[in-house]
Amino acid sequence: MAGGVGGARLVDGLAAVLPRQSLTVIVNTADDFTHLGMRISPDLDTVCYTLARLANPRTGWGRDHETWHMLDELQQLGGPTWFRMGDRDLATHLERTRRLAAGERLSAITADFCTAWRVRTAVLPMTDQAVSTIVDTKEMGPLTFQAYFVMHGWRPRITGFRLKGIRSARPAPGLLSALAGADGVIICPSNPWVSISPILAVKGIRAALEGKKIIAVSPIIGGRAVRGPAAKMYRELGIHPSALAVARHYEGLASHFVLDRVDSPLVASIRKLGMAPVITQTMMKSSTGRRRLAQVVLHSIGYKR
Repeated sequence: MAGGVGGARLVDGLAAVLPRQSLTVIVNTADDFTHLGMRISPDLDTVCYTLARLANPRTGWGRDHETWHMLDELQQLGGPTWFRMGDRDLATHLERTRRLAAGERLSAITADFCTAWRVRTAVLPMTDQAVSTIVDTKEMGPLTFQAYFVMHGWRPRITGFRLKGIRSARPAPGLLSALAGADGVIICPSNPWVSISPILAVKGIRAALEGKKIIAVSPIIGGRAVRGPAAKMYRELGIHPSALAVARHYEGLASHFVLDRVDSPLVASIRKLGMAPVITQTMMKSSTGRRRLAQVVLHSIGYKR
């Protein structure tokens, strides 16, 4: 289960060490939104671009070798440029929007995109229905996630989250069968609030996880998020940000919990939550680091080739 850059990087490591057809990635789509008339799926695109070796290695999102002619022209015309779309990225959004308007499912479109990009890993959106994360803030009231995250640079103080459309959302085709046949489930080091919680909120997914080996990887190291606003979200919700806070987020769900070596003093507290702690270096600074962490995670849940 993945969302964001951290999730995409661990997925990339897992795909590198697992045999073909051994990995299914379930991706958050609650940050999808419509912009300039186009349907944009940021987490899906980040995961797919990363697996396809098309992602910008400096940012982790968007396309490598990107150009920005459209955005430059849009700015000159006075259009909204707060969400940065490069020219190569634009083609993805245009084709997705065209096919959705023709009545096709997001899951089918994603599968075809992966084929075109020679991605061999199965990538599934969490649902084919539209779900939107609403971030409630003190200063600006309710904001869609991309408005909070990109337009306002995650500066507003949050008071909570809501998932618009979640009641009518159903797991994407093939998702529940993938979980049923899984040897284990890995919760990537993605934001627990806005990347993983939406996946778990889709009807039927939590029930499908019962009895499974589930290992969660902390996105917080030494009290700080590797990327993004996860630690800030914890603080603003009155929770001290730490790997232990993330473990509590998954209490009753995860059987194993991976945390960085700097957080080793938290091991006893994590054990009290009923989780087996796994201590390793969780920062993924290179492709080697991604594969190493993937191997540690797989070994921890007893996976053998």
